[in-house]
Amino acid sequence: MPDLLLELRSEEIPARMQRKAAGDLRKMVTDGLVEAGLTYEAAREYWTPRRLALDIRGLTARSKDIREEIKGPSTMAPEQAVQGFLRKAGLSSIAEAHVHSDPKKGDFYVAHISKPGRAAEEIIAELVPGIIKNFPWPKSMRWGPASAKPGSLRWVRPLQSIVCTFGPETEEPVVVDFEIDGIRSGNITYGHRFHAPAPITVRRFDDYTAKLEAAKVVLDADRRKEIILADARNVAFANGLDLVEDEGLLEEVSGLVEWPVVLLGEFEQDFLTIPSEVIRLTIRANQKCFVTRPHGAAEDLSNRFILVANIEATDGGKEIAYGNGKVVRARLSDALYFWKTDQGDLPDLDQLVESAANFDLNLKKPLDQRMARLDHLNVTFHAKLGTQGARVARIKRLAEELAPVVGADPALVARAAVLAKADLQTEVVGEFPELQGAMGRKYALLQGEHPSVAAAAEEHYKPQGPSDRVPTDPVSVAVALADKLDTLTGFWAIDEKPTGSKDPFALRRAALGVVRILVENRIRLGLTSIFAKAFANFAGRAGQISDLLAFFHDRLKVYLRDQGARYDLIDAVITPQSDDLLQIVRRVEALGSLLDTENGRNLLAGTKRAANILAAEEKKKTLVAETVEPALFREDAEKKLFVAVNQAEKEAGQAIQNEDFSTAMLTLSVLREPVDSFFEGVLVNDEDQAVRANRLALLARIRAATDQVADFSKIVG
Repeated sequence: MPDLLLELRSEEIPARMQRKAAGDLRKMVTDGLVEAGLTYEAAREYWTPRRLALDIRGLTARSKDIREEIKGPSTMAPEQAVQGFLRKAGLSSIAEAHVHSDPKKGDFYVAHISKPGRAAEEIIAELVPGIIKNFPWPKSMRWGPASAKPGSLRWVRPLQSIVCTFGPETEEPVVVDFEIDGIRSGNITYGHRFHAPAPITVRRFDDYTAKLEAAKVVLDADRRKEIILADARNVAFANGLDLVEDEGLLEEVSGLVEWPVVLLGEFEQDFLTIPSEVIRLTIRANQKCFVTRPHGAAEDLSNRFILVANIEATDGGKEIAYGNGKVVRARLSDALYFWKTDQGDLPDLDQLVESAANFDLNLKKPLDQRMARLDHLNVTFHAKLGTQGARVARIKRLAEELAPVVGADPALVARAAVLAKADLQTEVVGEFPELQGAMGRKYALLQGEHPSVAAAAEEHYKPQGPSDRVPTDPVSVAVALADKLDTLTGFWAIDEKPTGSKDPFALRRAALGVVRILVENRIRLGLTSIFAKAFANFAGRAGQISDLLAFFHDRLKVYLRDQGARYDLIDAVITPQSDDLLQIVRRVEALGSLLDTENGRNLLAGTKRAANILAAEEKKKTLVAETVEPALFREDAEKKLFVAVNQAEKEAGQAIQNEDFSTAMLTLSVLREPVDSFFEGVLVNDEDQAVRANRLALLARIRAATDQVADFSKIVG
């Protein structure tokens, strides 16, 4: 079967757009081919900085003939309905339609449509120009004289050539001919911009990749990544170093080169006094280079860095490495200046006295100065939620409330909360916002803060995603919870809640962070009371508590499902009032353990049977006694069940009071045998109304006993 090769070659495509663009091209082309009636065996996309390519194997040479019937209105229908039918069927007059008869509906019109199949080349030539014109680039541009015309071609960078060939392996492929804004498809491409600028004639994909490789272009982006990583490791090792690997940077760099050449650069040792995070970010952000460590070192960096060139220089890359080193040195000089400046006094100390007093800050300490300035400048957190200074004051109050709950020293918590946002006013964080928190920790340690206070400056932002670690130091935990709870209650108070897929303030992430901190640190916290204290900062909005609690229930469900918990067990345990997340988790764990046993599964079946009978009788308004009267028992099975229910209800209630949910579940499991015996030997709907009402009351007691631990009716199975 024929194969299709498509290449769209342009000026350099931004690295961040390449992978998605190649995937979009594959999807748009294959979807279009299938919609046109073609099938294919396999399709794979490729990309380099200067091209998007598509290899489609086993494409059918022609679409199938189509015959279909379109049913129309009755022959007695009004003219308006007939005209609508003609338009839908593509007929010019009703004479082209057929009349069918139905014994019930009478005569009606039917259009017999016959569409002959089309050659794949014709379909491709029609499909691809439309895809190019409507390609979903995040940003695109027009260029050249044609750009002045309305509707002219837009592309991410100027499009230079199109390769489009089609044909089976055993034959010479044909060029699928089409033109878009003066660019005609063909079988000519070009290799590396400098090493192989001459035109290359290609036939099919295997021939295309081989010729590109010979022309210093590695088409496969994943292979370019493998080359870069392997060569970088080898160069580092040969110089007594270890590469500091960075998957994000590797992905980006592989999108900057077509022919990767790994080189080693160098900067002065003096710059190593800068924190390693700052060095790494400076070199990464400005030069797209990798840093290295002395072999075996855990933290310290070396003064050598790895760069990836796109050319094999005649001098072995010495000049390229030297040029990159010059730029790195200039950038590190700036970083060194920022680092030293942040450790000095601010020039406007005399204006910060009032803010310092408000937060009990020591203006002899650099980080305290930065916090005082953050408050003094009235830096806005959110237009409706006030300044950063006001927010820090709220976080401090809330963190102090949480300190005894999480077992933290209140004085350390208060200090940590006050300094947590101070590094937002540092020069390094101004240059590299992604270092906020990390620099706060470093500056806090430099000025002699308690290690827990310093740790909280960094860790109160955590966890920032499902794979990020949660803080465990009690001081960090208190400040992290306060920070996230203030954010959530604040945005709830101004009615800026997540909607659908939109969550501009990352409130789902904040709530999931609270869930993980509480559950993974095994912390008991009544959310209702802490919400009330947090909402007190936003006058009159305490009515949002139940809505916010429901939001937390949803986040907890997401978290537990990711941990492998069954959704029905979670629903069985959570009630609208449940505000202790750790208790919910323990209940789910205990319920899951119970249902993993034969006794548990049988108890579930018996309990659901009891609930179903009871619900059916209640729906029919059958009399159910308010209490169980032992004098009305006629069978041993109901007597034994009554005794077992009394004992299980009492023992389970005591276990729940002691928050021993495993024991509560185990206690209920002893009901399995008496419940089974009851249903085997006792007729609930006895002819005697009093006996029946008494037995239904006994079923109600079973339901009440099990409802202490979970709503068994919500459990599947």
